[in-house]
Amino acid sequence: MTADWYVLIEEDTRTTQRVDGTDLKLHRWMLTGTHRIGQDQAEVTAAAEDAALHFLPGTLARHTRPGDEPARHALITQDGSWVVLVKQRHRECHIRVTTAQLVHSREEKEAPPNSLKESSAAPWKAPCLQ
Repeated sequence: MTADWYVLIEEDTRTTQRVDGTDLKLHRWMLTGTHRIGQDQAEVTAAAEDAALHFLPGTLARHTRPGDEPARHALITQDGSWVVLVKQRHRECHIRVTTAQLVHSREEKEAPPNSLKESSAAPWKAPCLQ
């Protein structure tokens, strides 16, 4: 088991869809950042706080001018994760910053390629229907 700690940043990606004359605002959390910090839990806690207080979501970053500072309301939950509301002009974003420990990791493993005999027989094989 590995003991590496990470800071995870999620953004609330909202889309608006019109259905039967009504606007539906659909929210979905999307993981936008995974930052390896190390094995020190105090360091990862400090990095999560720094991310909560300074991270700028992509939807705001695209429209930011030099010197702009958006409004920010950061809340820390009992489990130590952060929920942050960031506003700039008429745009509003939510981010969630959490810490996580990597407990399992496996590299991708590909199956060996088919032989010529297996490749040529594949079109003739049909699934059994019972």
